[in-house]
Amino acid sequence: MAFRKTLGLLVPLLFSASTWADTLQINPNHPDQYVVVKGDTLWDISGKFLENPWQWPDLWSNNPQIKNPHLIYPGNTLYFSIVDGKARLSFSKHGGIKPHIRESGLDQAIKYIPTDAISQFLTSPKVVNATELSASPYVIEIAGEHLIAGAGDRVYVRSIKEPKSLGYTIYRQGEVYINPETKEILGYEAKYIADATIERSGDPATLMITKSASNISRGDRLMGSNDNHLALNFYPKPPEHPVNGNIISVLDGVSQIGQHNIVVIDKGLTDNLKSGHILDIYHHGRVVKDPFSTQKNATVQLPNEIAGVLMIFRSFDRVSYALVLEANQAIHVFDKVQNP
Repeated sequence: MAFRKTLGLLVPLLFSASTWADTLQINPNHPDQYVVVKGDTLWDISGKFLENPWQWPDLWSNNPQIKNPHLIYPGNTLYFSIVDGKARLSFSKHGGIKPHIRESGLDQAIKYIPTDAISQFLTSPKVVNATELSASPYVIEIAGEHLIAGAGDRVYVRSIKEPKSLGYTIYRQGEVYINPETKEILGYEAKYIADATIERSGDPATLMITKSASNISRGDRLMGSNDNHLALNFYPKPPEHPVNGNIISVLDGVSQIGQHNIVVIDKGLTDNLKSGHILDIYHHGRVVKDPFSTQKNATVQLPNEIAGVLMIFRSFDRVSYALVLEANQAIHVFDKVQNP
């Protein structure tokens, strides 16, 4: 097996019980030590030592010794200790700091969150308003009189007279996102269909399909491609403003919502939601009959119960995509989300 040698200072991840007494809460069931395994994330590990995993950045952001908290690898052992009244997480049993040669396999450093779960949703699909969708150029015909088109085929599009880029993405209207309380339309899902490059501008313009996820049909809409992929460096934290919203959809065709599923919530940029914001998920309390009440047909509304935690990773004007980081019970569409 190939090995690499990395010379670096392995420093402790230090957090102060006095400085962070008002915010950091230690998990009372934390282990004294933990061996990192492949597939772990910083979020997973922080949950073993903290009550609130989203506070992990606070453990290292104000520690001048820590230059890169992500340099933790499978096989590393993390030790929990109390030194001078301060809780400490370090790479050595006694919390000592000393440089040494680290020899490891080709494993990558562990990630903050499972970014593989969200990577395909960072650029497509997207959420647009009715005007954006209706005003976009559309496929009017397929070259060669084919009924449908795929990669390697040409399509004719109305109308791209002055291209703003060489690359275009073909979309098809998907789900309509509606506020469950006001019934107001919040946006329209633009489902990714294919990528295309323009060969000749005009009305109609001619484009070549370079990659397709589905067959292209007449009426599919085109928007300029965005080659700037969104960053995968997320720093979870609660929103600065109160947020009270709802899960209104789940992406990727799943019917049951659990850990690492992608959901849509009815809050977005207009609600000051940004990538990295953490929200708690609350399952609706049931309405149950009270057979012991003196009132006929009396019912009681049970309280909402916390069901998990999600993190916003992509926001649009009025809705956001979020990754479910924790699920301690079944999560459903229309469950509530709010500040932790």
